[in-house]
Amino acid sequence: MTRAPLLSAQGLNVRYGAIQAVRGVDISINEGEIVTFLGANGAGKSSTLNALVGLVPVAEGRVLFDDQDITDFAPERLTPMGLTLAPEGRRVFGGLTVEENLRMGAYAVNDADRRMAAWDMVYDLFPILHERRKQFAGTLSGGQQQMLAIGRALMCGPRLLLLDEPSLGLAPKIVGQIFDLIALLRERDVTLGIVEQNVAMALEVADRGYVMAAGRVVATGTAEELRQTDRLSAAYLGEE
Repeated sequence: MTRAPLLSAQGLNVRYGAIQAVRGVDISINEGEIVTFLGANGAGKSSTLNALVGLVPVAEGRVLFDDQDITDFAPERLTPMGLTLAPEGRRVFGGLTVEENLRMGAYAVNDADRRMAAWDMVYDLFPILHERRKQFAGTLSGGQQQMLAIGRALMCGPRLLLLDEPSLGLAPKIVGQIFDLIALLRERDVTLGIVEQNVAMALEVADRGYVMAAGRVVATGTAEELRQTDRLSAAYLGEE
């Protein structure tokens, strides 16, 4: 028997007033894999992720997580279920310390052992966050803030972690560190969905991907298949 995807969207449509940002998108993410969403700015990638976690309403279609229809669920209802998003732009709480930011990520975890395991994992993955745990998040570098944003999302022990542009605005050396971290998360059995502009790095860590243009999926396949398709370059050049 074929196992159902951990998350799927069927006929997903998202609108902002008269603007339709996502048009009939079908996607799936299986447990244990890394799936990347590629395409030029304005292709609908971030809107798709935001709809999956309830940050923007779904106009038509439905979203399933672990075989449950979550189409109309609010984000705070999804986090305890194991679905969370590290948003574009990091959005850490600058006036709170690193430790306080991480504690905010664990708000839905009532089990003390799970909370302690999450602390241990985050500080193991990000030693710099442990070193600076009493420092205000707003004083961290951009790369450290990105680490904090990912660490905060990991504090709830997600079954599926969505990352929206994790390398945006970071120096090349720090980008490499972020993708090394993504590879480590795979080893820890974290399922990942990643929106990313750095195509080469995204396809290096991903199992599969979707190429989006004008709110639609225009190509899908394994990372190797997407490296070789003309649809990928066409999507970035506005030829789709």
